[in-house]
Amino acid sequence: MKKENNLKKPSIFWIALFFLWLKTVIVGVTQFNITIENMNQFIILILNPLPILMLVITFLLRRKESRQTYYMLVFMTLASIVLYSNVVYYREFTDFITIPLLFMGNNMADLGSSIHTLVKWYDILFFVDIVIAGVLIHKWEKAGKVVKYKHRFKDLRPYYAVIIILTIINVSLANVERPQLLTRTFDRELLVKNLGVYSFHLYDAYLHTASQAPRVFANESGLEEVNEFIGENQPSIEKDLYGIAEGKNVIFVAAESLQDFVINETLNGEEITPFLNELVEESYYFDQFYHQTAQGKSSDSEFLINNSLYPLARGGVFFSHATNEYYALPEILNENGYYTASMHGNNGSFWNRNVMYNQFGYDDFYTKDDYEITEENSVGWGLKDIDFMEQSVEHMLDMPQPFEVKLITLTNHFPFDLDEEDMYIDRFDSNSNTLNKYFPTVRYMDESIKVLFERLKEEGLYEDSIIVIYGDHDGISSNHNRAMGQFLGEDVTPFVETQLQQVPFIIHIPGMEGEKISKVSGQIDVRPTILHLLGIEVENQTIFGDNIFSEDYEEFTILRNGNFITDEIVYVNEVCYSKETGEPTDDEKCEPYLDRVHEELEYSDKIIYGDLLRFDGRNHNNEDTDESDNESETPDANDVDTMKEELQEENAS
Repeated sequence: MKKENNLKKPSIFWIALFFLWLKTVIVGVTQFNITIENMNQFIILILNPLPILMLVITFLLRRKESRQTYYMLVFMTLASIVLYSNVVYYREFTDFITIPLLFMGNNMADLGSSIHTLVKWYDILFFVDIVIAGVLIHKWEKAGKVVKYKHRFKDLRPYYAVIIILTIINVSLANVERPQLLTRTFDRELLVKNLGVYSFHLYDAYLHTASQAPRVFANESGLEEVNEFIGENQPSIEKDLYGIAEGKNVIFVAAESLQDFVINETLNGEEITPFLNELVEESYYFDQFYHQTAQGKSSDSEFLINNSLYPLARGGVFFSHATNEYYALPEILNENGYYTASMHGNNGSFWNRNVMYNQFGYDDFYTKDDYEITEENSVGWGLKDIDFMEQSVEHMLDMPQPFEVKLITLTNHFPFDLDEEDMYIDRFDSNSNTLNKYFPTVRYMDESIKVLFERLKEEGLYEDSIIVIYGDHDGISSNHNRAMGQFLGEDVTPFVETQLQQVPFIIHIPGMEGEKISKVSGQIDVRPTILHLLGIEVENQTIFGDNIFSEDYEEFTILRNGNFITDEIVYVNEVCYSKETGEPTDDEKCEPYLDRVHEELEYSDKIIYGDLLRFDGRNHNNEDTDESDNESETPDANDVDTMKEELQEENAS
C-alpha cells in the first residue's frame, strides 16, 4: 500500500512558516525602514526570510512525532525574540544586534531606563501569532487533525530543492543590487535588506568565528604591511604651534551624545549651549569634526582618541579585544612624565573599562566608588554632571602634575531624563519625545562644563592646563529625522543626516586667542593633534590620524560605516553628494577614494583582529619589565600613591 504524503495536508508547521514570513516582511518595512526602489528589491524582500525559515521547519519535521508541535512553538518564540530584540535596538541606534554586542551583556544592568523607553505597549503584537498557533494546536489536537509524522530525508528532498532554488535567486538578485555584498560587513543595514534578518545573524556568527583566527596566525609581516600602507604619513611638526602647551595638564571632557548642531543655536529664543558658545570664541574650535564610532559608541570614541585607530564595525573593541597590546595616549604621556587617570561616575566594569584601561596604561581609574553619590545628586545613568565636575576637581588637587585626565559625562545620555529643578531650558515640541528631552540635558551639560572651568580657576589649576572637549557620538538617531527636520527647518536627507554626525571638538589653551578651524576632520585625528601641541614626538607610530593643524593635513574623513567626507564631496550609501549644493553629483568625483576607504578600514581591522601591535618592538606597560625598565620616569602604582601623599602634605603645609 502506498504511504500517504502527510506534507500535502494542512499543517501547523506551514502555518507557522506563513506567520513568521509575513511578520518578518511587515517588520522590515515598518520597523527597519527598508525602502523598496525597484522590482528586484521587492522580490528580495519577499524571498529572503523564506529559505532559513523553511530549513528550520523541515528540520523540525524530522523530530520525534510527540514533540514536533512543542518544538515548533519554541522555534516561533525564539525567532520572534530575535526579530523583536533587533526592533528595540534599531529604534535607538538604527542598527542591528551582532554577536560581539551580546558579549556586552554586563552593560544591561545599567540600561534599564533606556530599554524601558524603547519598549512600546503595542509590541505585544510581535507575539500574537504564537498565541494563535497555540490555540490552533489545542483545537486541532482535540479534533485529531494535527499532522504528526517523522519524515525521512528523502521525503523532504523536494523542499530542500525549493530552499536551494530560493537561496540562489535571493543571492543572485542581491548581488545585482549590490555587487560584492558579503565584503561590506560594516554595512549591516544593506546586509539585512538583502539577506534578511535571520540569515544576517547566521552570517554574523560566521564572521565572529572567522575573526578569532587572525590572532593565531598573525606575525611581524602583518604589521609591516600595515605600516607600508600608512607610509610616511606621520604627523608633521608646525613651528607656530608645536609644543605650545608643553608641560601643561591635559583635561579631556567626553561630552556624552553632544552633536555640533546645538552650538550657537537657540530654542524658543534661548541659547542651548551659552557657555560653549562663549568658549568657542576663545578656543580652537573645529566646526567640521565628525565622530567615527560604531556599535561601541562611547567606548569607540575613547578607542579612536587614545589609539588613532578605527573601532570595529561589529561590537566593541573594549569587549572583544580588551587584552590586545596597544600603544595608547596614556602610555605615551606616562613615558613623558605625566600621571594619567580616567574619571567616571559609573561602574568601573561598564564598557569593560576596568580591563581596557590597563592596556591603555592609565595610572588610575576613578569610578562611582570614588564619588559621593546620593539619590539627590544622581539621575538616569548616575551622578549628575555638575556634581561630577565639582568632585572631579577635588580629585585633581590630589594628583601629581602634570596630569592627563579624562572626564566622562553621563547626564546627556539617552533617554535624556532630567529633574525639573535642573532644567535651564524648556523641552522642544515635536513628535519625538527623545529629541524634545535632548535639549534640556544638553543645556544642563553645558552648565556643568561651565562649573568645571570655574572650579579649575578657583583651585589654581586653570592656567596650567589645556581643556579638550569633544562629543563622543551622536545622540539623536535617524529614527527621529522627521522631528529633527522640524527643528532644523529642512528635510533630513542622507546628506543632511551625515552632516549631523559632526560633534564639537574644542581645544582651550588659557591665554591663547580663539580660532575657528574649518577642516574636515575626525576623532581619529585627536591623538596626533594633542601630542603636537604638547611638543611630544612619537617615532614609528602605527596610526591613521594626522595633526589637524598641519598645512599638509588632508581633508578626508572616513566614517566607520564606509561613508566618507572631503572638503568638496560627501559619500553616503553609495551616492556621491556635492557639499556645496547638498545634491547628488557625478559619481566619478567619489570613485578615486573608494579603494582607499576599504583598505584603510581593513588594515585597521587587521591590527585589532591580529593583535599586531604586540610586534612593534616596544615594551608595553602591561608586559613584564626588567630592572632597567623599572628605572624609567614612568611612575608605577606605588610611585603614584607616594606622589599623591607628598602633594597632600605640601598642600596641607
